[in-house]
Amino acid sequence: MGTKTIHINDSIIHYTVEGIGRPVVLLHGFGEDGTVWDNQVEYLRHNYQVIVPDIPGSGQSELTDDVSMEGIADMVRQIIDAEELESVVLIGHSMGGYATLAFAERYSHLLDGFGLFHSTGAADTEEKKETRRKGIVFIEKNGADAFLKTTIPNLFSERTKNTDPDLVKNFTAALPSFSKTALKSYYEAMIARPERIDLFSKTELPVLFIIGEQDSVISFEDILKQASMPRVSCIHILHQSGHMGMLEEAGKANAAIEAFLMELKQ
Repeated sequence: MGTKTIHINDSIIHYTVEGIGRPVVLLHGFGEDGTVWDNQVEYLRHNYQVIVPDIPGSGQSELTDDVSMEGIADMVRQIIDAEELESVVLIGHSMGGYATLAFAERYSHLLDGFGLFHSTGAADTEEKKETRRKGIVFIEKNGADAFLKTTIPNLFSERTKNTDPDLVKNFTAALPSFSKTALKSYYEAMIARPERIDLFSKTELPVLFIIGEQDSVISFEDILKQASMPRVSCIHILHQSGHMGMLEEAGKANAAIEAFLMELKQ
Protein backbone atom coordinates (compact mmCIF):
# COMPACT_ATOMS: atom_id res chain seq x y z
CA MET A 1 0.00 0.00 0.00
CA GLY A 2 1.00 3.65 -0.19
CA THR A 3 2.42 5.55 -3.12
CA LYS A 4 3.10 3.77 -6.39
CA THR A 5 4.19 4.87 -9.84
CA ILE A 6 3.76 4.03 -13.48
CA HIS A 7 5.53 5.50 -16.48
CA ILE A 8 3.77 7.08 -19.43
CA ASN A 9 6.46 7.53 -22.05
CA ASP A 10 9.14 9.41 -20.08
CA SER A 11 6.82 10.81 -17.40
CA ILE A 12 6.32 9.40 -13.91
CA ILE A 13 2.71 9.15 -12.72
CA HIS A 14 2.04 8.78 -8.99
CA TYR A 15 -0.98 7.18 -7.37
CA THR A 16 -1.87 5.89 -3.93
CA VAL A 17 -3.51 2.62 -2.93
CA GLU A 18 -5.18 2.21 0.45
CA GLY A 19 -7.34 -0.58 1.88
CA ILE A 20 -8.58 -3.95 0.70
CA GLY A 21 -11.81 -4.84 -1.09
CA ARG A 22 -13.67 -3.74 -4.21
CA PRO A 23 -11.36 -1.37 -6.12
CA VAL A 24 -12.56 2.23 -6.29
CA VAL A 25 -10.65 4.84 -8.31
CA LEU A 26 -11.16 8.50 -7.33
CA LEU A 27 -10.12 10.97 -10.01
CA HIS A 28 -9.57 14.59 -8.99
CA GLY A 29 -10.33 17.70 -10.99
CA PHE A 30 -8.67 20.86 -12.26
CA GLY A 31 -6.40 22.74 -9.84
CA GLU A 32 -6.31 19.85 -7.38
CA ASP A 33 -4.32 16.73 -6.70
CA GLY A 34 -5.27 13.41 -5.16
CA THR A 35 -5.19 14.80 -1.63
CA VAL A 36 -8.56 16.49 -2.27
CA TRP A 37 -10.01 13.01 -1.63
CA ASP A 38 -8.32 12.48 1.76
CA ASN A 39 -11.62 12.47 3.66
CA GLN A 40 -13.06 9.88 1.32
CA VAL A 41 -9.95 7.70 1.38
CA GLU A 42 -9.89 7.64 5.17
CA TYR A 43 -13.56 6.66 5.26
CA LEU A 44 -13.61 4.10 2.45
CA ARG A 45 -10.29 2.34 2.97
CA HIS A 46 -11.70 0.20 5.78
CA ASN A 47 -13.93 -1.71 3.33
CA TYR A 48 -12.58 -0.91 -0.13
CA GLN A 49 -9.34 -0.68 -2.05
CA VAL A 50 -9.14 3.02 -2.84
CA ILE A 51 -6.86 4.10 -5.70
CA VAL A 52 -6.17 7.81 -6.14
CA PRO A 53 -3.98 9.05 -9.00
CA ASP A 54 -2.44 12.46 -9.42
CA ILE A 55 -3.34 13.23 -13.02
CA PRO A 56 -0.39 14.20 -15.24
CA GLY A 57 0.98 17.59 -14.25
CA SER A 58 -0.76 17.57 -10.84
CA GLY A 59 0.60 16.70 -7.41
CA GLN A 60 3.56 14.37 -7.74
CA SER A 61 2.80 13.32 -11.32
CA GLU A 62 4.84 14.72 -14.16
CA LEU A 63 3.12 16.33 -17.11
CA THR A 64 2.67 14.16 -20.19
CA ASP A 65 2.11 15.24 -23.78
CA ASP A 66 -1.54 14.13 -23.63
CA VAL A 67 -3.84 15.48 -20.91
CA SER A 68 -6.94 15.21 -23.05
CA MET A 69 -9.86 13.48 -21.36
CA GLU A 70 -9.02 10.43 -23.43
CA GLY A 71 -5.35 10.66 -22.40
CA ILE A 72 -6.31 10.78 -18.72
CA ALA A 73 -8.64 7.82 -19.29
CA ASP A 74 -5.74 5.88 -20.79
CA MET A 75 -3.67 6.73 -17.69
CA VAL A 76 -6.37 5.17 -15.52
CA ARG A 77 -6.33 2.10 -17.77
CA GLN A 78 -2.58 1.75 -17.27
CA ILE A 79 -2.98 1.96 -13.48
CA ILE A 80 -5.67 -0.74 -13.59
CA ASP A 81 -3.34 -2.91 -15.64
CA ALA A 82 -0.44 -2.27 -13.26
CA GLU A 83 -2.60 -3.30 -10.30
CA GLU A 84 -3.79 -6.38 -12.21
CA LEU A 85 -7.45 -5.56 -11.59
CA GLU A 86 -10.32 -7.08 -13.52
CA SER A 87 -12.67 -4.14 -12.94
CA VAL A 88 -13.10 -0.99 -10.84
CA VAL A 89 -15.61 1.65 -9.86
CA LEU A 90 -14.44 5.01 -11.21
CA ILE A 91 -15.64 8.31 -9.74
CA GLY A 92 -14.42 11.66 -11.05
CA HIS A 93 -14.72 15.18 -9.72
CA SER A 94 -15.33 17.99 -12.24
CA MET A 95 -12.62 17.58 -14.90
CA GLY A 96 -12.02 14.12 -13.47
CA GLY A 97 -15.66 13.40 -14.29
CA TYR A 98 -15.07 14.36 -17.91
CA ALA A 99 -12.20 11.86 -18.02
CA THR A 100 -14.43 9.29 -16.27
CA LEU A 101 -16.92 9.55 -19.13
CA ALA A 102 -14.11 9.16 -21.66
CA PHE A 103 -13.04 6.03 -19.78
CA ALA A 104 -16.59 4.67 -19.71
CA GLU A 105 -16.83 5.23 -23.46
CA ARG A 106 -13.55 3.42 -24.17
CA TYR A 107 -13.29 0.81 -21.43
CA SER A 108 -16.77 0.01 -20.14
CA HIS A 109 -15.76 -3.65 -19.77
CA LEU A 110 -13.40 -2.59 -16.98
CA LEU A 111 -16.12 -0.87 -14.95
CA ASP A 112 -18.60 -2.14 -12.38
CA GLY A 113 -20.10 1.34 -12.27
CA PHE A 114 -19.00 4.95 -12.54
CA GLY A 115 -19.81 8.28 -10.99
CA LEU A 116 -19.80 12.02 -11.62
CA PHE A 117 -19.02 14.18 -8.61
CA HIS A 118 -19.98 17.77 -9.52
CA SER A 119 -19.49 17.03 -13.21
CA THR A 120 -21.46 16.79 -16.45
CA GLY A 121 -21.67 14.98 -19.75
CA ALA A 122 -22.19 18.25 -21.60
CA ALA A 123 -19.48 19.88 -23.66
CA ASP A 124 -18.45 23.46 -22.97
CA THR A 125 -20.82 26.11 -24.25
CA GLU A 126 -19.31 28.86 -26.39
CA GLU A 127 -19.56 31.17 -23.39
CA LYS A 128 -17.67 28.68 -21.21
CA LYS A 129 -15.02 28.22 -23.86
CA GLU A 130 -14.47 31.96 -24.00
CA THR A 131 -14.18 32.08 -20.20
CA ARG A 132 -11.53 29.37 -20.31
CA ARG A 133 -9.64 31.20 -23.07
CA LYS A 134 -9.59 34.31 -20.89
CA GLY A 135 -8.29 32.12 -18.09
CA ILE A 136 -5.46 30.91 -20.29
CA VAL A 137 -4.48 34.51 -20.99
CA PHE A 138 -4.57 35.29 -17.25
CA ILE A 139 -2.41 32.24 -16.47
CA GLU A 140 0.14 33.21 -19.09
CA LYS A 141 0.33 36.76 -17.77
CA ASN A 142 0.09 36.23 -14.00
CA GLY A 143 1.10 32.62 -13.40
CA ALA A 144 -0.63 29.45 -12.24
CA ASP A 145 -0.60 30.21 -8.50
CA ALA A 146 -2.23 33.62 -8.93
CA PHE A 147 -4.92 32.12 -11.13
CA LEU A 148 -5.82 29.38 -8.66
CA LYS A 149 -5.82 31.67 -5.63
CA THR A 150 -8.22 33.94 -7.53
CA THR A 151 -10.60 31.25 -8.77
CA ILE A 152 -10.62 28.38 -6.26
CA PRO A 153 -12.47 30.21 -3.44
CA ASN A 154 -15.36 30.79 -5.84
CA LEU A 155 -15.90 27.03 -6.10
CA PHE A 156 -17.26 26.89 -2.56
CA SER A 157 -20.85 27.78 -1.75
CA GLU A 158 -21.65 31.14 -0.17
CA ARG A 159 -22.83 29.24 2.90
CA THR A 160 -19.45 27.51 3.26
CA LYS A 161 -17.57 30.77 2.80
CA ASN A 162 -19.70 32.37 5.51
CA THR A 163 -19.91 29.53 8.04
CA ASP A 164 -16.51 27.87 7.54
CA PRO A 165 -14.12 30.47 6.10
CA ASP A 166 -11.13 28.58 7.49
CA LEU A 167 -11.94 25.61 5.26
CA VAL A 168 -11.77 27.82 2.18
CA LYS A 169 -8.72 29.70 3.42
CA ASN A 170 -6.75 26.58 4.40
CA PHE A 171 -7.61 24.70 1.22
CA THR A 172 -6.59 27.64 -0.94
CA ALA A 173 -3.35 28.12 1.03
CA ALA A 174 -2.44 24.45 0.61
CA LEU A 175 -3.07 24.26 -3.13
CA PRO A 176 -0.40 22.26 -4.95
CA SER A 177 1.95 24.07 -7.29
CA PHE A 178 1.23 23.85 -11.00
CA SER A 179 3.15 24.92 -14.05
CA LYS A 180 1.50 27.38 -16.39
CA THR A 181 1.79 24.74 -19.09
CA ALA A 182 -0.21 22.20 -17.08
CA LEU A 183 -3.11 24.50 -16.26
CA LYS A 184 -3.30 25.83 -19.81
CA SER A 185 -3.22 22.27 -21.16
CA TYR A 186 -6.13 21.25 -18.92
CA TYR A 187 -8.19 24.20 -20.07
CA GLU A 188 -7.42 23.47 -23.72
CA ALA A 189 -8.39 19.84 -23.20
CA MET A 190 -11.70 20.78 -21.57
CA ILE A 191 -12.48 23.21 -24.39
CA ALA A 192 -11.84 20.44 -26.92
CA ARG A 193 -13.75 17.65 -25.18
CA PRO A 194 -16.86 16.30 -26.93
CA GLU A 195 -20.33 16.03 -25.46
CA ARG A 196 -21.01 12.62 -23.93
CA ILE A 197 -24.55 13.01 -22.62
CA ASP A 198 -25.79 10.19 -24.87
CA LEU A 199 -23.51 7.81 -22.98
CA PHE A 200 -25.94 7.93 -20.06
CA SER A 201 -28.82 6.47 -22.07
CA LYS A 202 -26.59 3.86 -23.71
CA THR A 203 -24.73 2.48 -20.72
CA GLU A 204 -25.81 -0.67 -18.91
CA LEU A 205 -23.70 0.34 -15.92
CA PRO A 206 -25.02 1.95 -12.74
CA VAL A 207 -24.16 5.66 -12.61
CA LEU A 208 -23.66 7.80 -9.51
CA PHE A 209 -24.44 11.51 -9.59
CA ILE A 210 -23.34 13.67 -6.66
CA ILE A 211 -24.71 17.16 -7.22
CA GLY A 212 -24.03 20.38 -5.35
CA GLU A 213 -27.22 22.40 -5.09
CA GLN A 214 -25.17 25.60 -4.75
CA ASP A 215 -22.70 24.67 -7.52
CA SER A 216 -21.78 27.72 -9.62
CA VAL A 217 -19.86 25.61 -12.17
CA ILE A 218 -22.28 22.81 -13.05
CA SER A 219 -25.92 23.66 -13.74
CA PHE A 220 -28.10 21.98 -11.11
CA GLU A 221 -31.08 21.70 -13.45
CA ASP A 222 -29.04 20.38 -16.38
CA ILE A 223 -27.31 17.65 -14.40
CA LEU A 224 -30.64 16.53 -12.89
CA LYS A 225 -31.90 15.97 -16.43
CA GLN A 226 -28.80 13.95 -17.27
CA ALA A 227 -29.17 11.94 -14.07
CA SER A 228 -32.60 10.72 -15.22
CA MET A 229 -31.14 9.06 -18.32
CA PRO A 230 -29.24 5.94 -17.14
CA ARG A 231 -31.16 2.72 -16.54
CA VAL A 232 -29.70 2.56 -13.05
CA SER A 233 -29.02 5.99 -11.60
CA CYS A 234 -28.11 6.87 -8.01
CA ILE A 235 -28.61 10.56 -7.29
CA HIS A 236 -27.37 12.38 -4.21
CA ILE A 237 -27.84 16.13 -3.72
CA LEU A 238 -25.52 17.99 -1.35
CA HIS A 239 -27.78 20.87 -0.46
CA GLN A 240 -25.16 23.05 1.24
CA SER A 241 -22.32 22.46 -1.22
CA GLY A 242 -20.97 24.36 -4.17
CA HIS A 243 -18.41 22.60 -6.35
CA MET A 244 -16.34 21.12 -3.51
CA GLY A 245 -18.74 18.78 -1.75
CA MET A 246 -16.05 16.28 -0.78
CA LEU A 247 -14.83 19.02 1.58
CA GLU A 248 -17.95 21.09 2.22
CA GLU A 249 -20.13 18.12 3.22
CA ALA A 250 -17.56 15.38 3.60
CA GLY A 251 -19.72 13.09 5.73
CA LYS A 252 -22.66 13.20 3.32
CA ALA A 253 -20.33 12.76 0.35
CA ASN A 254 -18.79 9.69 1.98
CA ALA A 255 -22.21 8.23 2.68
CA ALA A 256 -23.32 8.85 -0.91
CA ILE A 257 -20.31 7.03 -2.33
CA GLU A 258 -20.69 4.15 0.12
CA ALA A 259 -24.41 3.82 -0.67
CA PHE A 260 -23.57 3.53 -4.37
CA LEU A 261 -20.89 0.92 -3.69
CA MET A 262 -23.28 -1.04 -1.48
CA GLU A 263 -25.89 -0.90 -4.25
CA LEU A 264 -23.40 -2.53 -6.60
CA LYS A 265 -23.21 -5.52 -4.25
CA GLN A 266 -26.93 -6.24 -4.64
